[in-house]
Amino acid sequence: MTMVPALQSFVYQQPSSLVMIYIPVITLLSLAYLGLSEIIGKHLQYSKFWNVNSQKSSAKQIKLSSTTGMLILYTPAFLAGVASFCIYPDGGTRFLLVESALTIHFFKRVFEVLFVHKYSGGMILDSVMLISFFYFIATVGMIYFQHLTQGFPEPSIDLKYLGLVLFLVGICGNFYHHYLLSKLREKNEKGYKIPKGGLFNLVLCPHYFFEILTFLGISFISQTMFSYSCAVGSAFYLMGRSYVTRKWYISKFENFPKEVKALIPYVF
Repeated sequence: MTMVPALQSFVYQQPSSLVMIYIPVITLLSLAYLGLSEIIGKHLQYSKFWNVNSQKSSAKQIKLSSTTGMLILYTPAFLAGVASFCIYPDGGTRFLLVESALTIHFFKRVFEVLFVHKYSGGMILDSVMLISFFYFIATVGMIYFQHLTQGFPEPSIDLKYLGLVLFLVGICGNFYHHYLLSKLREKNEKGYKIPKGGLFNLVLCPHYFFEILTFLGISFISQTMFSYSCAVGSAFYLMGRSYVTRKWYISKFENFPKEVKALIPYVF
């Protein structure tokens, strides 16, 4: 696959195919579109936006509990990661790191659903299926694209260990801030509060910031165009989601601190 010369040092060569070219592009554009949709008010219906469009839709929507919905979100991707160890048992160090990072990430998410998060609303089945499909396809795609690099020379600039560090920082930071969010509510309490502690004093969605670091770390471990497109596309989506989340908090809390940004301290 022909690449821009500046990228060749950072990205694996892969079999020359239109599919290999267009899948990363389509993935990136689709996720960027979802981020833009959040900004213009077409939200994926989970968390505080779970019922935002329910009165506008003429079709009958199927509602799920947040626990059920979130398990559907993450379990298929987790199982795909587990299965990859059997399907591709001898891929080498980088391949093992990619498989392990993806599996650990989605295991953590399932663990949080079962033992950490405290939910206040529900989820709409359409949004659940869309997000679950993306996570599953992203996981399968990153593993498969990594498999296709077998036999090709590694990029001249090796980012896998930097990626491993970013992944560990991202997954730990994400878990910590999810834990802080869970402590905001007492048992059976459903209301929202302004988050505090950790990076919540600087940004409203540090858990999104660290999730971006997680996927960026995986993309550096992988160094395929598909993994990069997933990381950048996820960043675009989470930027849109964090932007509208901050707008929501400002509309609901008169005392919301205006200096607290949405995603990136002091910047955005």
